Amino acid sequence: MSMQPLLIELGVEELPVKALPGLAQAFFDGVIDGLAKRGIAFERGDAKPLSTPRRLAVLLPGVETEQPEQHSEVFGPYLNIALDANGEPTKALAGFAAKAGIDWTQLERTTDAKGERFVLRSVTPGARTAELLQEILREAIAAMPIPKPMRWGAHEYGFARPVHWLVLLHGKDVVPAELLGLNSDRMSRGHRFMHDKQVWLSQPGDYVESLQAACVIVDADARRERIVHEVNAAAAKAGGVARITDDNLEQVVNLVEWPAAVLCSFEREFLAVPQEALVETMEVNQKFFPVLDGAGKLTEKFIGIANIESKDVAEVAKGYERVIRPRFSDAKFFFDEDLKQGLVAMGDGLKTVTYQAKLGSVADKVQRVGALAQAIAPQVGADPVQARRAAELAKNDLQSRMVGEFPELQGIAGRHYAVAGGESPAVALAIDEAYQPRFAADDIAASNLGKVLAIAERLDTLAGGFAAGLKPTGNKDPFALRRNALGLARTIIESGFDLDLPVLLHMAAERVMFSMSEVVLRDKARIGEEAKARGVEVPAGHSNARSLTDTRYTEIYDFILDRLRGYYADKGVPATHFNAVAELKPASLYDFDRRIDAIGTFAQLPEAEALAAANKRIRNILRKAEGVIPGQIDPSLLREPAESELAEAVAAAIDDTNVALSQKDYVAVLARLARLRPQVDAFFDKVMVNADDAALRGNRLALLRTLGDRLGSVAAIEHLSN
Repeated sequence: MSMQPLLIELGVEELPVKALPGLAQAFFDGVIDGLAKRGIAFERGDAKPLSTPRRLAVLLPGVETEQPEQHSEVFGPYLNIALDANGEPTKALAGFAAKAGIDWTQLERTTDAKGERFVLRSVTPGARTAELLQEILREAIAAMPIPKPMRWGAHEYGFARPVHWLVLLHGKDVVPAELLGLNSDRMSRGHRFMHDKQVWLSQPGDYVESLQAACVIVDADARRERIVHEVNAAAAKAGGVARITDDNLEQVVNLVEWPAAVLCSFEREFLAVPQEALVETMEVNQKFFPVLDGAGKLTEKFIGIANIESKDVAEVAKGYERVIRPRFSDAKFFFDEDLKQGLVAMGDGLKTVTYQAKLGSVADKVQRVGALAQAIAPQVGADPVQARRAAELAKNDLQSRMVGEFPELQGIAGRHYAVAGGESPAVALAIDEAYQPRFAADDIAASNLGKVLAIAERLDTLAGGFAAGLKPTGNKDPFALRRNALGLARTIIESGFDLDLPVLLHMAAERVMFSMSEVVLRDKARIGEEAKARGVEVPAGHSNARSLTDTRYTEIYDFILDRLRGYYADKGVPATHFNAVAELKPASLYDFDRRIDAIGTFAQLPEAEALAAANKRIRNILRKAEGVIPGQIDPSLLREPAESELAEAVAAAIDDTNVALSQKDYVAVLARLARLRPQVDAFFDKVMVNADDAALRGNRLALLRTLGDRLGSVAAIEHLSN
């Protein structure tokens, strides 16, 4: 056997941009898995998926030309079934041997947990790799994530896009194969426009260079590097800095085979429009790269990536400029018209926009959030008047033409309109920051006012969602309650706000329930008016005001904690640490975070495991204890030296940790409690807790409860015990 390089290339029509990386990886993984499953040895080296919009390729530096010998075992009947009392074969054994085509005396024996049995062992030569590749490719393609395969012609088969060629080389030889209506050969294809002809490949090692000579860069990483280099060079030529986001860059990488940067410009008058709208148009709609100045402000320059090296770059630039001009003109028109109306006036229309059928209009939500923001602001050092004002304006831009055209600018547009309307910079910024974090990796709001608004907004959304019966189920989460719960928790924790979450939830829920009652009354009044217009008298309605139960508050709190479980897991916090703190259900999420940090430090101490085990033992003893445990330790009943020493040590530890506990210095508390280990170990070694004497037993249980309460004052450390 010998190793030979392997090349597989599947040529297709342009693949979906966002799907391309996943398809390329799946194709690569499928080939690797197929080789491994058949025992075909291969050298992977630094091989990786190769792809362009028009091809998927696998290039491995070495693959064995054939399988190793194939060993197989077929198990037959056990001896007690296979042989009769005289040691002669039964029908079961005879049938097994006949099926194998051999005499039963040629069978071997083996033993398993049930006893001795017959087994047929065989060795066959391995198949040639070339004979197996077609099936490996079929399996790899069948396993690719293609939700809706495209069919073409009258064929039964399908793929993500129609296929046009198949290259299959093992060493210098073409491996015969038929796949998706194609016969394999060694002919690839060059760039559609710059080298529209076949490319002869003599061996796999020539693939990357031969395609590059045909104006195709098959390595996505190399295309990415070239795009970044060319974009940065073009931006520098324009005297600015290119804005290159990961998402935009990845999409451009998967749009082109031979990238070439084209520097373009637009009329400076468009810069009067909020730059976020212009950037949105350039990046999302056209996959262009904006150029910023040294202060991060948008300039009139941008860069497009052509899939061709044009002989007339100026004409290409004109085409790119012509494409974005209508969108920019629309944005400017919307912005100018919105400025004429003003942000305050926009709010009038919110009364007619339904937020949720049971929860009323967007205007109702605005009032609830405003009251919450005003109540939270003083607790974190923010101005309650400004908090209320920001909340009252935060949703107004929903009625703007700009947000109607660019929904992603919600909040951002409001900030610009607030500034133009003379609102304070703090209020304007908070209107924008209320939506942060907008996505998983986004930062929380930077200003205190923005944080207050973000918290109030999410509290109302959660309380309203649960009250209206919109708790997420499975993949359904119409009000994005999961995202809102994590955004709320992150904002509180990362801001260091020591807020009482159950109190805030109660406050939010009471306002939600009032709104729901008002909605009912309004509906009854409307129905009454309609009936009256028809000459029918309807009795006056009344509010069915009610409040959320404590159980519902607990449900929302637990829902938020469940989101935090993943948040801390992503930060590397062990589940045992999270569970140890979660069991205490701290009212403050910031306090929760401090306890998480403290338990992480405590877990590193050599005494941690023993104390965790001791606390677990204490919990079990107290849970099983019968009768009433005394509220105080009676020193006169401390008979054994070990229990006296423990009582004295516990009293000292409590005195030493009272101040630290009140100051929430949890690291200091746990560090001091760790010093109790010798006395705790001695107590359990030398003292019988469940003594026959009821007074002694009760006193020892009281001692353990006092110890357990202090050991569990920061977290339920028993969760750290294996």
